[in-house]
Amino acid sequence: MKKNKHVILFLTKFFLVYFSLIGVYNFYLNNTQQTKEIYSCSPVTKMVTNHSEKVAEFLGYDVYTDQNFDELSMMFMVYDTYVVRIVEGCTGISIIILFLAFIIAFSGSLKATVSYGFFGVVLIYLTNIFRIVFISLGIYHYPQYEGLLHRIIFPGLIYGMVFLLWVVWVRNYANINKSDA
Repeated sequence: MKKNKHVILFLTKFFLVYFSLIGVYNFYLNNTQQTKEIYSCSPVTKMVTNHSEKVAEFLGYDVYTDQNFDELSMMFMVYDTYVVRIVEGCTGISIIILFLAFIIAFSGSLKATVSYGFFGVVLIYLTNIFRIVFISLGIYHYPQYEGLLHRIIFPGLIYGMVFLLWVVWVRNYANINKSDA
């Protein structure tokens, strides 16, 4: 019965945090995106696109990004070739929310939770920027592998990294009684 109590507490905390953060993020999106007459992405989508552009330029590519006026997305062009569109789902925010909900549900000390949460958010954000850049450059050079790059390899890498962050969190920082396991 005690094990069930821990599971119920974890699930309650996880879903409360997850749905609260998703609610706040959806409120943010509803108030920052424009979808009537003129499309305009949220500032976070524009920021992720801009950071991806800067990384690609640092790697020596001539990259241009801009709002797509035909849909709610940002255009990512490499050497004047429209390679990919960056949409809200590409920002990594949903993955960050999932990560945070998990570590808060399996909370450790306040200091450890805040520190690890910050570290994880930064790592996920940076990994996501590099994911966008390498998918874009990969599709530019090898367009025949678009599906493999976008649907399998890079999602597997970012979700795998989040899973490893969770494992490290639970093994090293979470306040769980190991003898109950």
